[in-house]
Amino acid sequence: MRLFPLFPFFIGISIPLMAQQNPSFTGKYPATRTIDTAFHYFDTTVNDPYYWLENDTAAPTRDWVKKQNKTTADYLAKIPYRDQIKARLSALWNYEKYTIPYYAGEYMYFSKNNGLQNQYVLYRQAEGKPAELFLDPNSFSKDGTSSLAGISFSKDGSMAAFQISEGGSDWHKLIVINTKTKKRIDDTLHDIKFGDVAWLNNSGFYYSSYDRPKEGSVLSGKTQYHKLYFHKLGTPQASDVLIFGGEQQPRRYISAQLSEDQLYLIISAANSTYGNELYLVNLRDNASPTKPIIPIITGFDFNNEFIYEVNDRIYILTNKEAPNGKLISISTSTPSFDQSEVMIPETENPLTVTTCSNKFFAHYLVNALAQVKQYGIDGKLENDIKLPGLGTVSGFNGRMEDSAIYYSFTSYKDPLTIYKYNAAIGISKVFKKPNINIIPEQYMSEQVFYTSKDGTKIPMMLTYKYTARKAIKHPPVMLYGYGGFNINITPSFSPSILAFMENGGIYAVANIRGGAEYGEKWHEAGTKMNKQNVFDDFIAAAQYLIDTKITSKDRIAISGASNGGLLIGACLTQRPDLFKVCFPSVGVLDMLRYHKFTAGAGWASDYGTADDSKDMFQYLYHYSPVHNVKKNTCYPATMILTADHDDRVVPMHSFKFAAALQAAQSCNNPVLINIQSKAGHGAGKPTSMLIQEQADKWAFLFWNMGLNYDTNRYDKNFKTSNIELDK
Repeated sequence: MRLFPLFPFFIGISIPLMAQQNPSFTGKYPATRTIDTAFHYFDTTVNDPYYWLENDTAAPTRDWVKKQNKTTADYLAKIPYRDQIKARLSALWNYEKYTIPYYAGEYMYFSKNNGLQNQYVLYRQAEGKPAELFLDPNSFSKDGTSSLAGISFSKDGSMAAFQISEGGSDWHKLIVINTKTKKRIDDTLHDIKFGDVAWLNNSGFYYSSYDRPKEGSVLSGKTQYHKLYFHKLGTPQASDVLIFGGEQQPRRYISAQLSEDQLYLIISAANSTYGNELYLVNLRDNASPTKPIIPIITGFDFNNEFIYEVNDRIYILTNKEAPNGKLISISTSTPSFDQSEVMIPETENPLTVTTCSNKFFAHYLVNALAQVKQYGIDGKLENDIKLPGLGTVSGFNGRMEDSAIYYSFTSYKDPLTIYKYNAAIGISKVFKKPNINIIPEQYMSEQVFYTSKDGTKIPMMLTYKYTARKAIKHPPVMLYGYGGFNINITPSFSPSILAFMENGGIYAVANIRGGAEYGEKWHEAGTKMNKQNVFDDFIAAAQYLIDTKITSKDRIAISGASNGGLLIGACLTQRPDLFKVCFPSVGVLDMLRYHKFTAGAGWASDYGTADDSKDMFQYLYHYSPVHNVKKNTCYPATMILTADHDDRVVPMHSFKFAAALQAAQSCNNPVLINIQSKAGHGAGKPTSMLIQEQADKWAFLFWNMGLNYDTNRYDKNFKTSNIELDK
């Protein structure tokens, strides 16, 4: 499938090299001591000389972090246009942004950012009245590093429980307020981690937490058994009732939802990021939180998601006997999968489902692009919804009693716009459109397909500014990927990407295996002993860009975060000759020890662990980035990014990888690490920090590719005097 014609005709001119530019690293890296440490796996001894960096609170580690950050800051400060990039990013970022509205009680709630506010502000609006500020997370901390990590309203909207993350941590504190007065009405709850808050009428709510780690720091210690509690308003947290989990029912991830009519509690329990059980609690006659828990679907071989309950039937999205997903209904009186009824059948495209206004909305991915269909509660197809374009859609979600339905649309070239949808006539109208100084028609997105190492066809989206594309023979390319955990990478707009494209860059996103772009088979093809497929797919994407002469290997940068950070780490160690610049961010880079920290053991369904078997150990050892850095190798210019409050993927991964790369580097390409303070895995990061981080990345990229930075070079009336002939 091709969205637009392939690249326009080349006219043989390119970005000029900067005069007298020297991007090489000519200084010395901070000394990193090595300590003889080894771990034994089956019949293999693995040396771990940087094991000491796992202790994130130790004085030697803190000193190492300080010196590494100074080295990185000194290098970046020498890039002459770094401040110019930051100023341009700030200008592009500075426009009003809204989130999809939703209803609670008599109010419509939505979040808005005026442009450069560190955190979005939560507003509310009653029918026929102006909007009013409800909650401003920018007041949570002076530096903007504390964020609103979630909010849940009671059934009538009179109370709300909101969570605060400090410094990006996954550990939250929870505050309950009266929504009319905005005053606190309960003690602050602590140590909330993962899972939403589910209100039981106005009496209290369910929430999930772990015990604080007994070993290691709070940010890096392993969390083992998740616990679902019920908190009764007006009582101390210490007296909260354990509903499910703990050592008696060991599960790593537990969450709870209440049906809209408050008659049923549905508990989801999992040991890994893939596969979960569902349990049911009937609250009809007695709303006691401790009533019997009835299994609906047990075992961890499939994903199961509670969608809705009506007339004593529960609707579940499952991929059991349907790898691409189907919607089924089950009676609450006999909650058995074997007696379920299919409401929306499986198709060739992956399915997710949302509900609003007494409708089901089936969201499909077709070659990683959105399609939405409208169904009645009876499972009958009512409408194929006409979307604004080819991109990503979110929303069509709300209470069944709501008459208004909202959704958002975005693409790599279209800023997020919110639409209001009329289900009766199938018509969408713009509700909130951003006022941003961009002409989307100047940019093009196209989808190409390339062949991976084993012959699998992989889709890739390429987005660029048309006038710049005409003027450059070998443009810089930022190739992005993720490839894991059943997560889809679909188009979305970013001012940061815009700043790159308006300077001649091509933003490329490869929809590699490990995600769910083509359903569960696509996901499984990139897990455990199939993980090398993910790296092969990404390497093949870069090779495609070179073979088709879209660019050259000296103009390819690669970037990915979290599992995507693993992707970048593995690709740069396997093919250091193929890339010019690399950005592994908050990556899982030590594949032998990742499961020893925080909730890392929950990732075993995708990765496997070194303790599983000799074969699994050998497979992980073969590609683990930390363990595959080779001495006397010329590695690409690399800037590793992590954060001191990342308790999802602890920073020791990046610390060890940076130390190993710096020790092995045989050429003058810089290998740097940028360790942010008061930041976590990414959620809730303040705007000011996002802008500075991205300015550093673009500056590092352009500088190490020997390119200039000029936002005016490729305007719609570009002149050839601004560029030079390719030599």
